[in-house]
Amino acid sequence: MGLWDKIQGEFVDIIEWLDDSRDTIVWRFPRYQNEIKMGAQLIVRESQTAVFVNEGQVADVFKPGTHTLQTQNLPILSTLKGWKYGFDSPWKAEVYFVNTRQFTDLKWGTQNPVMLRDAEFGMVRLRAFGAYALRVTEPDKLLRELVGTDPQFRTEEVSEFVRQLIVGHLGSALATAGVPVLDLAARQLEIGQQLAGVLTTELAGYGIQIPKFVIENISVPPEVEEAIDKRTSMGVVGNLDTYTKFQTANAIEDAANNSGGAGRRSGSASAWPPGSG
Repeated sequence: MGLWDKIQGEFVDIIEWLDDSRDTIVWRFPRYQNEIKMGAQLIVRESQTAVFVNEGQVADVFKPGTHTLQTQNLPILSTLKGWKYGFDSPWKAEVYFVNTRQFTDLKWGTQNPVMLRDAEFGMVRLRAFGAYALRVTEPDKLLRELVGTDPQFRTEEVSEFVRQLIVGHLGSALATAGVPVLDLAARQLEIGQQLAGVLTTELAGYGIQIPKFVIENISVPPEVEEAIDKRTSMGVVGNLDTYTKFQTANAIEDAANNSGGAGRRSGSASAWPPGSG
């Protein structure tokens, strides 16, 4: 290998990310001390965004497509580097690829019960679990607020943070919904949609959106379940009591009819045979 080939090998001329994972949100392009050659090709695939960072400061952002890196399409980096009159030499910068597709089926659950005041049962402790989807909407905010210098930022690194927010807002969402405990199952979809909006607003400062939030189950303590079962049994008993009274009334009416019919048959029998009197 000649000297020029060796020098050429020190420069990066193709920058891309082929994502082979299902849980990586941000991936930093590994330069390994290599410099980026002016005129290099930046390949940003669908559901990706490329962000250039210079000495910890977010610079230029590129959307899907193939980009030839020149000072013209690196205005922020050019300003930070001081490229006032153009620049053709190799240069260094960190390149972060941000995955902007939806990350689905992320799980959440309440480690500790959520307290709720119910009109029928008083103070009730509720547990719940479900799933949600997450999407990055503003990569530059995500890098500034959560990722930092992490070379590979995965869903597990943000899921606990989101879970804490979910639990923090769950009690308020259930309370403001004004739904009795007995009717919560029928309103889970509606409450989930409400929480998706609340969480998206909460996470806007981090560049994250929650497009889907699902409550799979809301459960009450065993003693409340027993009370609900007893109330259900009492309802069934009440219905049986009404049915029993109805059946008794019908039986009395039938007995009265049968008694009258028997009396008529008895009177007719005394005059038989005709003319015997």
